[in-house]
Amino acid sequence: MAEDLHIIQGTKEEQYRELIPQIKGLLEGEPDLVANLANVTAALKEQFGWLWVGFYLVKQDELVLGPFQGPVACTRIRKGRGVCGTSWAQATTLIVPDVEKFPGHIACSSLSKSEIVIPLIRNNEVLGVLDVDSETYNQFDTTDQQYLEAIVALINI
Repeated sequence: MAEDLHIIQGTKEEQYRELIPQIKGLLEGEPDLVANLANVTAALKEQFGWLWVGFYLVKQDELVLGPFQGPVACTRIRKGRGVCGTSWAQATTLIVPDVEKFPGHIACSSLSKSEIVIPLIRNNEVLGVLDVDSETYNQFDTTDQQYLEAIVALINI
């Protein structure tokens, strides 16, 4: 039975530091990938209230929508297309302060203003991405990158 997560107050860094042990607790002993991705998205959405938090998983030559929280999303994204596809192709985290200025941005929601995408890399292969969108410009920074990369590293994929 999952323990209840509580909303953490404080700076962004303090919130992440307190959230990570809670996420570890959710993941501990649970082998099912979908269940784990679903709980990670819910924990992040609940804590930070971002517009959209979710995973895309690599299936053949596309990213396919996985567990998410937020408005309806794009179902499939080609490698190199949009922020998610570019993060996959480059195997690197991308922070986009204004999505309208990102070449080839895929507008799944007109409410999205900024975005961060973290690749899930195992054995030098990108297996998926964590995508987070905000209704605020310049929402994400290197603090988000550091802690979201740490959270993604906890996922057994």
